[in-house]
This record gives sequence, structure tokens and C-alpha cells, in this order.
Amino acid sequence: MSDRLFLERALLPEGWRDAVRVVHVDGAVADVEVGVTPTASDERVSGVVVPGVGNLHSHAFQRGFAGLTERRGEGASDHFWTWREEMYRFARTILPEDLEAIAALAQVEMLESGFTGVAEFHYVHHRPDGGGFDDPAEMSAAVVRAALATGIGLTLLPVFYAHGGFGGRPTGEGQRRFVTDLDGFSRLVEAAAAHVARLPGGRIGVAPHSLRAVAAEELVELAARHGDGPVHIHIAEQTAEVEDCLAATGRRPVDRLMDLVEVGPNWCLVHATHVDATEVARIAAAGAVVGLCPITEADLGDGIFPAVEHLAAGGRFGVGSDSNVLISLPQELRLLEQSQRLRDRARNRLALPPRSTGRTMFDSAAEGGAGALGGGGGRIAVGAPADLVALDAEHPALVGRVGDAVLDAWIFAAAGNPVRDVWARGRRVVADGRHVARVEVEAAWRAALARIAKR
Repeated sequence: MSDRLFLERALLPEGWRDAVRVVHVDGAVADVEVGVTPTASDERVSGVVVPGVGNLHSHAFQRGFAGLTERRGEGASDHFWTWREEMYRFARTILPEDLEAIAALAQVEMLESGFTGVAEFHYVHHRPDGGGFDDPAEMSAAVVRAALATGIGLTLLPVFYAHGGFGGRPTGEGQRRFVTDLDGFSRLVEAAAAHVARLPGGRIGVAPHSLRAVAAEELVELAARHGDGPVHIHIAEQTAEVEDCLAATGRRPVDRLMDLVEVGPNWCLVHATHVDATEVARIAAAGAVVGLCPITEADLGDGIFPAVEHLAAGGRFGVGSDSNVLISLPQELRLLEQSQRLRDRARNRLALPPRSTGRTMFDSAAEGGAGALGGGGGRIAVGAPADLVALDAEHPALVGRVGDAVLDAWIFAAAGNPVRDVWARGRRVVADGRHVARVEVEAAWRAALARIAKR
């Protein structure tokens, strides 16, 4: 494939432009020219091209039990905490080869959807009995192998998980594959980083799981040891978490976090669903990215993040597929806006004129995702990763749409998928709407699920 792409129409940082040539070298954009004439050495890309977006929150293994938690127990009230027990049961069944296959299918679906990178919030570290592998990052290596096969950009976030609740409560049987101590975690991160180094553009960060699973002194130490790269944390996802944090510390979760450590632009606060106005202002002032996962948050009954107020405060956000119950970049954005409409009984809540609603959300998700993944992507510009998504301008939902209306139609009006071609770090990974390795990846996925079903 050529390292010179001629784009009929593209979304650049300065706006929509026609006749754009993008030259990429070693996975990064080396030159962008506008208003050019195609040459014989250019690969011509028809349709509309937008930058790839980073998926800032994924638990890849959970793709393997999507759709298996849709029954309510007799007389029981189903919620996040009952779903979590089902997740624990599934987590106990998977081995490294299973995780590799499941992660690969999830990554294929991400790429076909327009996500070109993913922050993998990875916490299944140990053997099913809780014992360690010879390589402490054996399960992390499975995620890396999947990324090598699919071509997705990977920011691997090994998770530190030490307690079952506030006040140092002991962990339970379902969490035995997650638990580590600070020194063991440092060895895990070092081993995981060695695997990630095999990936073009691969990055390593860390993820203190949550305030309930990480004691205050551990959080401070983690920030001191590993705080230079991306740092992600679950926070204020459930009202019960907020209530427990208040009871244990006298502070709400975001306030508690920021009282303990210096939170900055390299931090991603995942969910932050139940934050008050003071916390919104503190997040925005810190420059942290809020990691929103509207499909999962709706699926789990988490609640609605105050996105309108967050944007008004100058806050940053991106989107992620989290539990991977359904993987779709446009649907994450659609549900984000529609949740605000339902809450406020009004329309176009997240538009920042003169940009349309779809354009505002897309730009915000691209910038926020790039910040959370730590890779400087989310734009078609010199120095950025060559992550490009070509939309089929002849798709019925996009016909006749120009400028921002293309993004609005993709997000709000397309039942089918108009993503035609995708380049991740200059490597064409999706052609004519299908990942180039989908057949092999699907076969491995089917074999993995068959193995798991027998355990």
C-alpha cells in the first residue's frame, strides 16, 4: 500500500478540506497538503475521511459474556452489583489463549466502528486459582498479541486492586485473579511494559481500580511510582460508591481523589456519573479527561453524567466501550447526547455553535481519547499517528450530506455502518467495511467460547 493517500474530503484541525494528500512514515503523519492534484503514486481514497478516535476504556474479556446477563432472579432487584457477580464468574474461566481470542474480536469490532486505539483497563492478572503465572504479565501478553494481530493502537493499563471495599475490607473469592500488592504490581507493570514494547506505538500506563479497591496510602504511592504516563481510575460510577466514600472519608469520591493526589491532564476519570457541581469544576480545572461509556452505563443502570454542565465548565471527555456488550463509536456518542435530551427534555444539548452536535461530540471524543491514551492522536496533522477512517459518502444515511452534517448523519441517522476503510498507524486494517483478519479472528473466537463453555 502507498504511504501517500489522496483524500477527496477530510476533516483537518482547521476544518473540512477538499483534495488532501497525507504522507505517512513509520506510522505517523509526515506531511499534509491541501488543494492538491492526485498523482500516480497516491492511493486515492474516496468518500469522507475523519481522524480515528481512541476508545478510552475497555475490559476486553467481558465481550465474551455479552448478552448472558439479561435474566432477573426471582424476587431480586438486578443492578450493577448483581451483574458484577456474573462478571466475576466468567472472569474465573478464561485462560491466556481465551483472552487473546476474545480481545482480538473486540478490537476488530472497535476498528470496524471507527476506534483506532484502545486503553485496555486490564485487571485479570493471575491464574484462575489466584496463583501467579511464571510471567506476571502473562494475561497482559495475551492482549498485546491480539493487538499485534488486529493492528489497533494499544495503551495497556495494568490495574492495581488490593481491597474489597473502603476501609481495607478483604477481597472476595471472585476477585482473586485481580489482587496484588505494591511491589508485585511494580513487577507486573515492568513485565507488561516489555510486552507492549513489541507493539508499534504501544504505550503503558496504570489504573488504580477505584477508591474502594485502593487504600489512600497505596494511591499516593502509585502516583509517585507510576504517575508519569496515563493514569485511569473508576470513580463515582454508582450511588452506593458515593455513599460509602462519604461514610468512610467524609468526602465525595472526586473530592477525595483530588485531596490525595495531584490529578492532571494525563488522568482519566472513568464514569464520574454521580458528581456534583463542585466536582465538575475541579475536574475541568485539573484538565483531566472524563471517560464516558454510555452504552455500558445504560446497560448497568448507572445513571446519567452531567455532560452539559461539564462542557460548559470547559471539561474534556472521551468515550469507551467498557464492558463491550455492544461496540460502536457512533452509538456511544448518540446515547451520550440522547441521555442529556431525556434528562433535560430539550434537544442539541452538547452542541457548541457554530459546530453541530455531532461535530462537537466527535471533536471532543477524538481529543479526549487521544489525551487519555497518551498518544497525541485524534487529528489528521503532522506528527500524529496515521489513524484515518473513511466513511462511504454513498451510504444511504450520508448521501447528500456535507460538512458537519456527515458526522450528524453517521451518529444519529445511520442504522448500518458507513465505515468503509480504516488505517491504524498507516496500516490499512479495515477494507470495504470488514477487518482484513476478521475470518481468522472469528474462528479463534468461536473456538475460545467453545472451550469456555466446557469448563
